[in-house]
Amino acid sequence: MDGGAGYNPRTVEEVFRDFKGRRAGMIKALTTEVEEFYHQCDPEKENLCLYGFPSEQWEVNLPAEEVPPELPEPALGINFARDGMQEKDWLSLVAVHSDAWLLSVAFYFGARFGFDKADRKRLFNMINELPTIFEVVTGAVKKQTKEKTTVSNHSSSKSKSNSKRGSESQVKYSKAVQSKDEDEDGLEEEDEEEHGETLCGACGEHYAANEFWICCDICEKWFHGKCVKITPARAEHIKQYKCPSCSNKRARP
Repeated sequence: MDGGAGYNPRTVEEVFRDFKGRRAGMIKALTTEVEEFYHQCDPEKENLCLYGFPSEQWEVNLPAEEVPPELPEPALGINFARDGMQEKDWLSLVAVHSDAWLLSVAFYFGARFGFDKADRKRLFNMINELPTIFEVVTGAVKKQTKEKTTVSNHSSSKSKSNSKRGSESQVKYSKAVQSKDEDEDGLEEEDEEEHGETLCGACGEHYAANEFWICCDICEKWFHGKCVKITPARAEHIKQYKCPSCSNKRARP
């Protein structure tokens, strides 16, 4: 396991190169080498983590024994959920946690070697130019490239609907964007009357004008986008949305 000892990138460019190497390794594990990754994540084993290395390699292993570890640790126990949800959902979950870990490692180096505000901003901007592991694993990066022009002005939200509920959520999003540029008072009043009694399935708060909401296609509950960490842009690429509760209740494959 790569504990970081003897390898300390000290410049923005070095940290970014470290980030890209680790990212490439983890993407391999979750895409082209996914069968081997799946096999190594045996739920019968102890808490396991997915590590990415600067050499563009990956490893499934136990967490570091020293406390605190040399580097931030990846999500612990990814193997336990392997058989409790559909494979694509499990891989997406590991991908999200992998993205978070990569950022924590990059900014660990930044903090350790005294990056100032400008350096931290430059590092983040360089990282932000790359698709996230989640976007790569779910295929969102291909869709974003294909629909880049329509997504940029949100016009696709009116024509892109996969279900009645999906269409309703897109209309809410469209309204929120339009209201910044033109008078939508009439539409807002009508929308508030229709959804005023709707409660968020996560926080229990009511619907309010200009808030982005999304409906679960399984349980049909509505959620604030911010409560389930779904942005309007991401919602445009979701064919069937499953809320966190329904995702965790998936039957074993």
